[in-house]
Amino acid sequence: MAISRKRRIWGWMFYDWAQQPFYTLGLTFIFGPYFASVAAGYYIGQGLDSVTASAEAQSLWSAGQTISGLVIALSAPFLGAWADSSGRKIPWIALFSMIYLVATWMLWGLTPDGSMLIWTLVIFYVGFIAAESGLNFVNAILPSLGTKDEVGRISGSGSAFGYWGGVVSLFIMLLLFAENDSGKTLIGIDPLLGLDPAMREGTRSVGPFIAIWYFLFIIPFFLWVRDDPAHIKKADPVSKVWADLMATLRSVFQRKSLLNFLISSMLYRDALNAVYAFGGLYAGLVLGWSIIQIGVFGIVGAITAAVVTWAGGLVDQRVGPKPVITAAIWALIVVSSIIVGMSRTSFFGIPLPAGSMIPDVIFYICGAVIGGAGGTIYAASRTMMVRHSDPDRPTEAFGLFALTGKATAFLAPAGVFVFTKATGSNQLGFIPVIALFLIGLYLLRFVNKDGDRAV
Repeated sequence: MAISRKRRIWGWMFYDWAQQPFYTLGLTFIFGPYFASVAAGYYIGQGLDSVTASAEAQSLWSAGQTISGLVIALSAPFLGAWADSSGRKIPWIALFSMIYLVATWMLWGLTPDGSMLIWTLVIFYVGFIAAESGLNFVNAILPSLGTKDEVGRISGSGSAFGYWGGVVSLFIMLLLFAENDSGKTLIGIDPLLGLDPAMREGTRSVGPFIAIWYFLFIIPFFLWVRDDPAHIKKADPVSKVWADLMATLRSVFQRKSLLNFLISSMLYRDALNAVYAFGGLYAGLVLGWSIIQIGVFGIVGAITAAVVTWAGGLVDQRVGPKPVITAAIWALIVVSSIIVGMSRTSFFGIPLPAGSMIPDVIFYICGAVIGGAGGTIYAASRTMMVRHSDPDRPTEAFGLFALTGKATAFLAPAGVFVFTKATGSNQLGFIPVIALFLIGLYLLRFVNKDGDRAV
């Protein structure tokens, strides 16, 4: 039976809904801060003072992000080219989905004593590699869902739908499972299912929760999204795939607009990922927020992301993705500057009264901006990549998009690592992030707003 275009679009959007909790709950607002607190406690137990231990915890997290980014960068273009040669994307998505499910379920193993610290770091970033690799193939389906003028709205709507999934999943975790320092959830109850607050089992359940959520909500994707039978064929030999990929890479240097877009997006997406990865850690390590507070911060950001990303998709459809990306980068530059200039006791050098709520209020506003700008920039960047991609080789194109998104994925984490180590300050460690946003913004000037597919 033929699958309608509307159902196919909804199936495609359900992938964002199914996977978003990994980023919302795992990377940013629940597991990431929990990992940081466990790591800091572990290093304090090794004899470090609290400030140094916090910096070491942030450095460890950035090391995992750096290594996983390099793995994705090196594998994505080749896997994309290989998939294009056979016309098959769904089997690859299924493979990475299985890896993702196993890895996220195993996050349960990080106990408060930190005995599984390094092993859990490895497991988390194996899940991250699987999530990002699968997303590459899903993004490559986008050009087939509508016309050039429609894909901006579809991309924005899909991202917005995903963020609503993040909001719902975060509400469930905060209300029913994740415990604060007193062992209670946001509504003052013990974690459900008899989970032990003393062993942080409510918070640790975020791993199995992410896995179960994905397993349930990925079903519409696999029911309604299919590879086009007309394009399915026997895959080319590895040697030919490699030769074609090298030819494509060489051609990029002849396409000024594409080259500048790939480099620009490489830098601003790297910076954005750092904001996501370290935002929750900053709230916990610098502002001293609890998991519950960070979770509420996440809800604010996710709701804003859902609304603004949807609206951004409509603007994208009217004026194109380039103005949307530019506005989002400026918003993220402002937020990153605030992160550098604010601490628990001062705001850009101005002392704050003891117990002042000003940093908390400002950072909640920052969370809203991060959510809205981050979601918008992601959706609009997908649209811009569609405008620069070969309709016959979309997965290879998005493989290049993933390559440039991860080729310098070590830059922001490594920059944060070096500056944090050198200054001993979590805030000053964010300075390289601002630099990456500014360079990406400058290079965007040389990108053709309509792409270069017709050239």
